[in-house]
Amino acid sequence: MYPSLILASGSPRRRELLTMAGIPFEVVLPADHAETEPHPSESPRETVLRLARDKADDVAQRTSEGIVLAADTLAECDGQPLGKPRDRDHAREILQTLRGREHTVLTAICLWRRPEDFVALDVAESHLKMRMLSDEEIEEYLDTGLWEGKAGAFGLQDRIDWIEVTSGSQSNVVGLPLELLAILLLNFHE
Repeated sequence: MYPSLILASGSPRRRELLTMAGIPFEVVLPADHAETEPHPSESPRETVLRLARDKADDVAQRTSEGIVLAADTLAECDGQPLGKPRDRDHAREILQTLRGREHTVLTAICLWRRPEDFVALDVAESHLKMRMLSDEEIEEYLDTGLWEGKAGAFGLQDRIDWIEVTSGSQSNVVGLPLELLAILLLNFHE
């Protein structure tokens, strides 16, 4: 019998992806202090790795057995992290930065098996191109509110036609690279 999977995330997109993949799970939210801002000295890759591990650690310390799954996603353009927008103005700024440009979405996954405290950590990277958006198109998208809570201020799952995944995993762009998760889970089952 496999240990239970505990999703350390409130993300509805991550829950959807696990459900679509047929992976049973329960949700235990990490404490707010486990989700911090990027440190100025960190690369986007270092940031997502740290945050995924911190979230997994927080939930693992409150869990007696099972596999804790935590993830963190960041968009980055020219080495600058573009996390979740703070508000509409910040979302506008992010979309204006990304329009007409290529950028990268990074998602780190941390699996933490209790009670053994065996930990696996890795990152998936996807490359995207956003077509040149007009200011009007950006404002129309902002009006939908779909940008809220999403790294890079957009969601591929929102069926927007102005994003193309040029390489990497589409589920990574949504927030949980299922291909990487499958590989990591293989190491956790005896």
